[in-house]
Amino acid sequence: MTEIVIFLEDVDPVVFFGTNNSLLDKIRSFFPKIKIYSRGNELKCTGEESEITAFAEKFNGLIEYYQKYHRLDEQDIEKYFFDDEHMKSASKGEFEQVLVFGTSGKPVRARTVNQLLLVNNYKTNDLIIAEGPAGTGKTYTSIALAVRALKEREVKKIILTRPAVEAGERLGFLPGNMKDKLDPYLQPLYDALHDMLPFKKLETWVDDGTIQIAPLAFMRGRTLENAFVILDEAQNATVSQIKMFLTRMGVSSKFIMTGDSTQIDLPKRNDSGLLQAMRILDGIEGVSIIRFDERDIVRHKLVKRIVRAYENEENGTKK
Repeated sequence: MTEIVIFLEDVDPVVFFGTNNSLLDKIRSFFPKIKIYSRGNELKCTGEESEITAFAEKFNGLIEYYQKYHRLDEQDIEKYFFDDEHMKSASKGEFEQVLVFGTSGKPVRARTVNQLLLVNNYKTNDLIIAEGPAGTGKTYTSIALAVRALKEREVKKIILTRPAVEAGERLGFLPGNMKDKLDPYLQPLYDALHDMLPFKKLETWVDDGTIQIAPLAFMRGRTLENAFVILDEAQNATVSQIKMFLTRMGVSSKFIMTGDSTQIDLPKRNDSGLLQAMRILDGIEGVSIIRFDERDIVRHKLVKRIVRAYENEENGTKK
């Protein structure tokens, strides 16, 4: 048996180990063969030499991660121990880039490898397709990029659109103007915008058309120039709608489509234009297709377990 003591320098153990040692317990779960005790700024570990060596390397790397990014939660720990690509990006400091500062002053950054891939691919591609399960930050990261592009005057407007499948794209029976009719379908986009823009600024930009909302079915005939355009819930757009949407692209525009192929609400799965677009546009210069997965989920920890359970059910496998 081997015993080592690790000293936490320039790290607040109360913050690093979490309330009631919740984060330390998470770390312990990855090394069940090691006995780990904490006292103040000391961490005492007992176990087989090979296990202790592996633990010390990982733990010291986690301290560096915390010191570099000034944050640590259960998702950070899980990604650090499970996702080698995340570790490589973290060690390079690639998650330090701030996209925008939110309304509370909190910096908005890419937090996963595929979110970072979306950010980096935006620099060299005018069309990005981001597909993956709920909670992976596809839409949120896209909104952050759009707000940054508008603030830095890379584009003159942001256009948000979404297929209103529940209403069959026939929105006339709903009360109010077009914005009122679409707001329920676009609420997730508004939630993200409210995180990143002061209310008055957002209200002004919506009123003067700098930020526009438009039902997908009503975008026909438009040419969208100098615009950042986001199509959310693209899995529920038909083949003809996706083709129509993509051919709206004008000069100096950026297009992002986000969707989850496991949540298609169309009568037939093959009606989804997102599936076809991912197939036929793959490999085309200027187009980036990013496939998010459960490793990118940044919501409540149960979301990842729920997504995995449904995937297992569909695949006929056990948990």
